[in-house]
Amino acid sequence: MHRSRLHVLGASGSGTTTLGRALADRWSVPHADADDYFWLPSDPPFREKRPAQRRLDLMEEVFAPREAWVLSGSMLGWGDPLVARCDAVVFLTLDPTERLRRLGDREEVRRAGQPVDGEAWSTFREWARGYDDPEFTGRSRAQHEAWLQTLDAPVLRLDGARPTEELVDAVVAWEPS
Repeated sequence: MHRSRLHVLGASGSGTTTLGRALADRWSVPHADADDYFWLPSDPPFREKRPAQRRLDLMEEVFAPREAWVLSGSMLGWGDPLVARCDAVVFLTLDPTERLRRLGDREEVRRAGQPVDGEAWSTFREWARGYDDPEFTGRSRAQHEAWLQTLDAPVLRLDGARPTEELVDAVVAWEPS
């Protein structure tokens, strides 16, 4: 696959941001993460959502008009106008136990030297745990799978347990139809 507009998504902790950054580096194109547009800056982070239209407007201002970029993270329910401009989509999956372990590790790094907001972390962890439950009403694999079926762009499915370099190589070697 050549430099293009690529959307990388999957459950929180599946490696979408890591793969997105690595692909952007390989192709020398901008990388953006949906969370950077979804949430208003705050300390502690992830407290207040930015209005959906403002998210899209910011993306349009910062990177969307470029000929190539990599966008990681889910935009389910608000990002369809931008996803429609994608040349292809990569969907990462990962065993739920490993995903939750990665999320715990990420939280430790993110909060290094700072007190952990136990309530916020517990709420997030429960939300993330629900992803693989088909009855879960939050963002879930079932919702992602249904949404992927609606896309015109080709979708490459990869196992996020593979090393990042192998994932990058798999995307670069992919020839979407």
